[in-house]
Amino acid sequence: MPLLAGQIMTAGQAGRLQPRTYEAVGTSNLALTTTEADVPGASITLDAETAGAVYVAHAVFSFDATGTTTAFASGALDLDGAGVTGNARWTGDLASDFGSPAMLWRGTLTAGTHTFKLRGSISSGTGIQVLGAFTKLIVTVHEVV
Repeated sequence: MPLLAGQIMTAGQAGRLQPRTYEAVGTSNLALTTTEADVPGASITLDAETAGAVYVAHAVFSFDATGTTTAFASGALDLDGAGVTGNARWTGDLASDFGSPAMLWRGTLTAGTHTFKLRGSISSGTGIQVLGAFTKLIVTVHEVV
């Protein structure tokens, strides 16, 4: 809701004017399989004060080929246990290959507690891992005043 001319702003409204930023970094590596799995440590739980709060989630995945492969890796975002549309993809075919694709998601939240998690999978077989220490999730929440 917009602030109107002459309106007296409450402390709660003032507190919601500035966006809040949260950050998580992976804590260990994840060997990818065809079943999507959580990247260890790359999770954020936060509280949205108002319905309609807007979130912007940025993720950088660090994928590393551990052997010869023709598969591609996918990095995804889950919000409250459900997948968010869109993913970061990367492919490398030699054990010396690595890459850091990024992805951006935007959406709205209901009031309450929410959990964001980075997840990873591989299109077929094995041979790619997520390097946890170089994988990061940043979520910025813009509350409704």
